[in-house]
Amino acid sequence: MSVTLRKRKNADGTTSLRLDIYHNGQHKIETLKHLQFAKPSNPTIIAANKEKYQTAKIIELDRAKQLETNGYNMFSDAGNKTIVTEWMQSYIKTYEKKDVRNMQGVMNRFIKFLEKINKPKLTFNNLDALLIESFIEYLEATSEGEGARSYYKRFQKMIKYAYRKKLMQSNVLDFVEKKVKGNAKKKDVLTIEEIQLLNKTHTNSPIVKNAFLFSCVTGLSWCDVKVLKWKSLDLKEKNMDIDRLKSKVNAFVPLNDVAIKLVGEPQKSDDLVFKLPTNEGANKTLKALVKRAGIDKAITWHNGRHSFGTNLIFNEVDILTTSKLMGHTTTTHTQRYITASEEMKRKGTDKINFEL
Repeated sequence: MSVTLRKRKNADGTTSLRLDIYHNGQHKIETLKHLQFAKPSNPTIIAANKEKYQTAKIIELDRAKQLETNGYNMFSDAGNKTIVTEWMQSYIKTYEKKDVRNMQGVMNRFIKFLEKINKPKLTFNNLDALLIESFIEYLEATSEGEGARSYYKRFQKMIKYAYRKKLMQSNVLDFVEKKVKGNAKKKDVLTIEEIQLLNKTHTNSPIVKNAFLFSCVTGLSWCDVKVLKWKSLDLKEKNMDIDRLKSKVNAFVPLNDVAIKLVGEPQKSDDLVFKLPTNEGANKTLKALVKRAGIDKAITWHNGRHSFGTNLIFNEVDILTTSKLMGHTTTTHTQRYITASEEMKRKGTDKINFEL
C-alpha cells in the first residue's frame, strides 16, 4: 500500500500533480486538476504554486489514511467520472483489429440506445445488468440475422476491457442473465450445376470469375483468396497450406483438378495467384456474372465459401472433415451447412413430384 505525489511537466509550461496509489495489487492514478501549477513566470505565481504543492501533500497524507482504514474506493472516482460512450470512442481509436467497423457500429447503437432512455452521459458506476439487458433487447429489435449477437459480442469485449482497467468494481456482465437471440439470415448457395454454369458464362473479368470459382471449390474467403500467393500452393502434391486471416488458424486444403485448372500456370513464389480489384469491384463483377448466367440468387463472394461447405455436406462428407476443410475451430459454425444441404435435397426431390 502506498500513495506517492508526483509532478509532470506539460508542453505549455504548466505542471500537473497526480497521486500514484497502489493497494492490494491494484494501481490507480488520481490527477489533482485543481492544483495544476501555472508557468512560473513571476514571484507571485511561484508562491501560489508552492501553496498548491502544500495542499497536494495534505491530500497525499489524507489518501494514505483512507487506505489504512479502508475508507478509499480505488474504483469509484474513475467510475463516477468516466462517461461510457466517450471511453468507448477512445478505445476504438486505438483498436487495430479487422472488426473495428463492428466495434464502431455497436458503439453507435449504444449511443442511440442511451439517448432513447435519456441517459446519454452514463458513467461506468451507473452501468448495471438491467440496463445492459435492455440494450440487448434494443439490439434484437434493430438488427437482422446474427447482427444482434455479433454486436453484443463486441460490446462485451469493450466492457470486459473497461473492467480490467479498474473502471468498475466488478464485471457487470457476470450479472447479465438475458441471452442474445440471433437467427442467421439464410444465405443463398450455388449448386455444382450452377458453378459449372458460371464457368461457361462470359465475363470481361476472367480473373475475378476464376478466383470466385476457386473459392467455391476450396472454401477460401475473400480476404484469403485476395492475398493468396503461389508459395501456399503445391500443384504437384495437389494441396494448399494457408494461414486463414479471419480465424487465425493454419489450414490444409487438398486441391482437386478443378481448383488446379482455375489457378493456371504457376508463377513466382511471392506472386499473387489472383490479381484482384477491390472487394466492392469484385462483387460488382460477380453480381453481373450471376445475372448473365440466369441464376436468380443473391450471390456475393462469401456465398462461394458457403457453397463449398454446403456442397461437401450435400455429397455426404462428414461434418468433422467439413469443419477442418472450412478452417473452423469448432463444428458449431459448420452445422449451418447441414440445414442448407437438407434444403437442397428437398428441392431436388420436389423436381420429380408427379400425380399418381
